[in-house]
Amino acid sequence: MSTTPPPTSGSPAPPTTGGTFLRPFKAPPKSKSDWLTSAILTAKTITAAAECAPFPYIKGVSGTVLILLETVVTVKKNCEDLEELCNSATEIITILHDQILAHGNTAAIKFKGLCEEVESYLEAVILAIQNLQDQSKGFRGRVKEFLMSSNLTDEIAGYQTQIQGLMAIVETNFKVGEIHAIVTAPSFTMIKAVENINNCPPPSRIFQGRQAILDKMHQFFGKDLRSQHIYVLHGLGGAGKTQIALKCIEQSSFSDIFLVDTSKVETIETGLKSIAVSKNVGNSAQDALRWLQSNHNKWLLCFDNADDPRINLNDFLPKCSHGNIIITTRNPDLRSYGAHTFVSDMEEADATTLLLRRANKENSEENFKVATQIVKELYYLPLAIVQAGAFISKSEDLEGYLALYHSNQTKLLSEKAAQSHDDYAQTVFTTWQISFNQLSHLAATLLQLCSFLHYTGISEEIFSIASKYNFPSWLPPREELEEPLEFLSHFVGPTGEWNSLKFLDITTEIKAYSLISFDAKTKLFSIHPLVHAWSQSTLPNETPLRSCMSSILGMYITKIPENEIELASVRLIPHVVLLKFVNPDGVADFRKAFWDIYYNAGKFKDTQDIAEQVLKKSQLLLGEDHPHTLLVMGNLASTYFRLGKSQKAEGLQVLVLEKHTKLLGEDHPHTLLAMGNLASIYSKLGKSQESRGAEFSSAGETHQTPGRRSPRHTFQKAEELKVLVLEKRTKVLGEDHPGTLLAMGNLASTYSKLGKSQKAERLQVLVLEKRTKLLGEDHPGTLFAMGNLASIYSDLGEFKKAEEFEVLVLEKRTKVLGEDHPDTLLAMGNLASTYFRLGKSQKAEGLQVLVLEKRAKLLGEDHPSTLLAMSNLASTYHDLGEFQKAQELKVLVLEKHTKLLGVDHPDTLRAKANLAVTYHSLGDFNKAQSLGLEILQQQRKILGDKHPHTILAMENLAILYQKLGKQEEMEELKQLIMDTKESL
Repeated sequence: MSTTPPPTSGSPAPPTTGGTFLRPFKAPPKSKSDWLTSAILTAKTITAAAECAPFPYIKGVSGTVLILLETVVTVKKNCEDLEELCNSATEIITILHDQILAHGNTAAIKFKGLCEEVESYLEAVILAIQNLQDQSKGFRGRVKEFLMSSNLTDEIAGYQTQIQGLMAIVETNFKVGEIHAIVTAPSFTMIKAVENINNCPPPSRIFQGRQAILDKMHQFFGKDLRSQHIYVLHGLGGAGKTQIALKCIEQSSFSDIFLVDTSKVETIETGLKSIAVSKNVGNSAQDALRWLQSNHNKWLLCFDNADDPRINLNDFLPKCSHGNIIITTRNPDLRSYGAHTFVSDMEEADATTLLLRRANKENSEENFKVATQIVKELYYLPLAIVQAGAFISKSEDLEGYLALYHSNQTKLLSEKAAQSHDDYAQTVFTTWQISFNQLSHLAATLLQLCSFLHYTGISEEIFSIASKYNFPSWLPPREELEEPLEFLSHFVGPTGEWNSLKFLDITTEIKAYSLISFDAKTKLFSIHPLVHAWSQSTLPNETPLRSCMSSILGMYITKIPENEIELASVRLIPHVVLLKFVNPDGVADFRKAFWDIYYNAGKFKDTQDIAEQVLKKSQLLLGEDHPHTLLVMGNLASTYFRLGKSQKAEGLQVLVLEKHTKLLGEDHPHTLLAMGNLASIYSKLGKSQESRGAEFSSAGETHQTPGRRSPRHTFQKAEELKVLVLEKRTKVLGEDHPGTLLAMGNLASTYSKLGKSQKAERLQVLVLEKRTKLLGEDHPGTLFAMGNLASIYSDLGEFKKAEEFEVLVLEKRTKVLGEDHPDTLLAMGNLASTYFRLGKSQKAEGLQVLVLEKRAKLLGEDHPSTLLAMSNLASTYHDLGEFQKAQELKVLVLEKHTKLLGVDHPDTLRAKANLAVTYHSLGDFNKAQSLGLEILQQQRKILGDKHPHTILAMENLAILYQKLGKQEEMEELKQLIMDTKESL
């Protein structure tokens, strides 16, 4: 219901809206009749003028009349019944406005009580009109009853009579030469000073918490009085800075207290003048400063709302070595004046108590629990909590607030309560709008763009690297890039270099109003979550800006080196998810970029959704045989495989290979790449089948059953394709080409899995020799070949040789890539595995713990690489006989796999089987049996009754039946196993 008045000549003008980034000016609502239109225009004019006069009660009554008129606008019919009421209210503020224009301070002081009385009365009228509209009875009849019962005409006439009487008093006291224009009217400080110089407005009656800040301030002001004490409270609008200052003042014993409105130079000068007048030392700001400089008593000067970064506050500070000063500001640059505290969100318990107090709700256990959830959603911002409490007090529905908030956030955070506990005139969203209106066009645009990213982890690098994007030659220029390129051009020099200084200037401008924060250690920006939500609400149409930010992020991702994409995906996935880049109409070059982020972050379900949508659109726009269509098809095949959909993955990749072969020929690089990808699917499928699950022995240990689970046929398919790829690449590219050496290494790995040890070793040694010669000993490609050779030695059982190479790989990767790089952690994990095989258990465990800690920190607890490290460590604990530790980790792995991949995914089934083995080793046969039954049912559903993995699940379950003494069930299952094997 609140409204922000248009800027007046005395206020800084808002930025122009010539571009597409800023919200255009909205015209006032259309009136239903001429009288209402005229009244609204009058009220808006007076309200705007009142903004320049620092009298809260003048602003309050004129703003309340405007709210009354806008409430009447919402009446569906018969609003004419309220015409007399509206005209009378408008006439009152018109008279008040004219009197203060004519007589300045004299009139303002005399009309103070009347203004507050009228404002309070009209707030009750507004609430009554709103309630009337909610009732079922006819509106006209209800209004007439209301007008008669309330005696509105008499009440309004009484106020007008009071005005006439006060006008006569003002005229009597008025002296020639004392006319003051509204822009030079004295501030609230002067009126307070004239009444009682030692009284500041008290803090809110529901002030809560902030004890740590208050203690710090009291300690600071209690120090040596021979030096001047300046304390700065800085932070976001609505964080409670002024209330903390007032609370500190209330709890202190200063000799003289002066509160100065510091929002404008004019109000500062007026506030200082009032000090001079009240102390009879002159009538100018300089007189006041001289008096403060000469007065060695314990005075306190509070500069409130020092938010405008263009004002040099130093010009108004007393130049002396004594006295006390508090500054409240949104501008963090003012920290340089003295001790300071960043005023941010409240502690949860204090925030919850504040909400309940403002909502007039009992602080019961049940209410406290509900209120805690509400303040969490409000991110513990004081002003938001007070507004929520006011709404709940009116609706009397604490439990239903969150549901309303989720669907009406902007309205609830923009609506001012009729009853207030302090003099703060703005709502959560309007207080930030005031700051936003001061931003330049470029700064406002950057803030709005960032509101489409996640509110943390925003970096300059996203924009600077995006500015270097080159549109691929095979795609025509797209209109989607016009706006992002135009925006980025503001930060690019004439020779194409990124201008960090210009970017710093713009971000500093936004930081000056605390609308964005910067962490110097991480070099990352962040936005308060509520500011983040509000920033989008400033847009009449968010689509152009969302598309712009989506393109900038896509441009950035395409420039990330392939070996850095995994770590980058962890940083960027929150941004990508928030942007919801699933629009297949977007720039084609960015589709793979966003797919890469989802894929490398382990978000395979989301990856599938993106790839499937993009594939459909690509087939429609470009055709089924277009290179981009086939690229997307290959990406989707890889995604299917990671989701455990092996048949879909294989079928799609076979189709890609067939199309490439038909369109480009057998020897084309794209055909060979497709062939290699299909071979990789076969290899991965073979590895997956190898480690499908562990098998119980009657003694409870685990052992491998290579004959039963060896996916030899799958590896043979991979071998055939890899031999062909190597032959063709050797022929087309030459023996020393990186593509040829990659194919050679891939074939060596498959030879190893097939037991062709000598071939595998010979081929991988050759790869290592060639890469060392061509690339050098420390090149990532060389280290990759060295690691593969170590893996082959492990497969051969030559663990000592494997250890030598793996130690070397780890040392070099640590040196070249750093301790936290994914490739370094992979080398660390491989070395741990070899240590274990060599009987160096403590070394193995130590490395695996370190790998898990680093992956969890860098990639997140749900990333596939983290879960693999967790599973490996659990296996090590199990093999060391530390079954309880193993169980804890395996339970966690199973829970995460189930949540992320689903109950039927191979990784989930493998995790379930591994946990069952640990339960078996712990002697908890009931839990093991429960999991064994689940595994058997899922294997039957997925693979059928005669699949080797299903038979293995039966055998494991039979062992558990024996352990539990379930002889009959065991015999039945053994007979079923025998019958199944005979039918094969």
